[in-house]
Amino acid sequence: MTPTIAILLIITFVLSTVGLLLLIWSIANNQFSHGQAAARTIFSPGEEGHSEDPALADKPAFTGDTTAQASAIKARWTADQSSRTAVLTWLSSAVFWLLLGSFFGLITSLKMHLPEFLVSSEFLTFGRVRPVHLNAVTYGWASMAGIGAALFLIPRLFKTSLAGGKYAVFGAVIWNIGLILGLVAITLGYSDGEEWLEFPWQIDILFVFGGALCAIPLLLTAANRQVEHLYVTSWYLMAALVWFPILFLIANLPFTFPGASGATVNWWFAHNVLGLWVTPIGIGIAYYMIPKILGRPIISYQLSLIGFWSLALFYSQVGIHHLIGGPIPTWLVTLSIVHSVMMSIPVITVAINHHGTMMGNFKRLKDSPTLRFVWIGALMYTVSSLQGSMEALRSVNVVTHFTHYTVAHAHLGMYAFLSFILFGAVYFIMPRLTNWEWPWRRMISLHFWLVSIGILIYVVSLTITGWKQGVALLDAAMPFMDIVRMTIPGLQARTLGGILMTAGHLVFAAHFVAMLMHRGASNEQPTLFRPTAKETAQ
Repeated sequence: MTPTIAILLIITFVLSTVGLLLLIWSIANNQFSHGQAAARTIFSPGEEGHSEDPALADKPAFTGDTTAQASAIKARWTADQSSRTAVLTWLSSAVFWLLLGSFFGLITSLKMHLPEFLVSSEFLTFGRVRPVHLNAVTYGWASMAGIGAALFLIPRLFKTSLAGGKYAVFGAVIWNIGLILGLVAITLGYSDGEEWLEFPWQIDILFVFGGALCAIPLLLTAANRQVEHLYVTSWYLMAALVWFPILFLIANLPFTFPGASGATVNWWFAHNVLGLWVTPIGIGIAYYMIPKILGRPIISYQLSLIGFWSLALFYSQVGIHHLIGGPIPTWLVTLSIVHSVMMSIPVITVAINHHGTMMGNFKRLKDSPTLRFVWIGALMYTVSSLQGSMEALRSVNVVTHFTHYTVAHAHLGMYAFLSFILFGAVYFIMPRLTNWEWPWRRMISLHFWLVSIGILIYVVSLTITGWKQGVALLDAAMPFMDIVRMTIPGLQARTLGGILMTAGHLVFAAHFVAMLMHRGASNEQPTLFRPTAKETAQ
């Protein structure tokens, strides 16, 4: 165990040192000295005060009042088109894996309260179906949609065309091959047996290369950037696309972390892939989308930078709190708990910016699909993160550990936070790449309500059930099978929520395909949740 802990601490120290050096570089290059003016760098000249995704009826999109402003808007359109092939490749793949992962997740949920369901096939046992669901939605949907959104935002942030887009396309091909091989291997019973690390290490190499290839366009475009200041979203995206290959490679080194030491590495990776991979992507997207749709900069740019750097410096040891009571040194668990509590700093700074920027503009949620999805996702980041810090405390963990409460918490983060932001990003991105508006408003509304009600039922039912389960498990006089029976209603509600979410994904995927095929009429304005005054008059 001691060598494993030493390796993890050394790796963490190196990563933190690199982060510190980047912080010093950013200070030396005046990245902190621009003040609130830096928050306006995402807007084209004259665009501040105008929404790029109008949520006000009959208000046309801003196209520039002067020749210079019109040229800037046109340059942004050119930048968008430069990423078209790469982004559509990643997003299309993501939508496919979302559907596949959803169906396997539904099967997994049914098996929790109907254990005889699909027991005749060894390929559909719970021990295989559940990892297929987890990996399909994590590395298929969440990761690929996040990378697709990042590839779209990079040219906009740096105000230049995407360089090296072919590397990203090739990376998507390798990534998809890795997913296919990995999921087939799990289905056939070939698994490393560690949560989030089930793929055999020979297949993991493909993800390292695929992720690394996606970092190349980021670095090349950054080198050709036309802006002096790097907006905070740039930091989040660059960090995520650089961190992931490193984390994934270290956690999947073959024959390096056997036995109990493997559990330490397992949860070091499992939480870091959330906090240093998908979380930066989700936060970064929200930092761009919310001010762009509102037409106003975030309220405190300095807080946004503090939030990023505190995430980079504090998150690396958070995951070990999942091993409270396990065969690892108590001091290591305590260190993880301290880091978990310290994570409240970046969470609060992000919450102040995201929700403070929304103040006075909540009425816009009635119309804009992107704003509604993204803001609710940002709100769920605040809730799930603060809940996670609380859950790391020993007094709380003793109740919630090994219960359905943890499952509810995980979905609050991975789905209610990240997936909602990714849904909103897709609704923003696709019209700009296809030069076509979403065909049917009602499909967007149906998608929103299905997934919203579904995740609400899912999280509330498992949170209550999990807490009651944890309290009962602490009662030595309570028969274990009575506790199992007590959880059945919550698990049935979980399946109901899963059915609604899967139905929402089907609606979303069908609308996505219709968008690619240019079905419906090309609207003059973005497709909103409700008709505009102009459309109503017609």
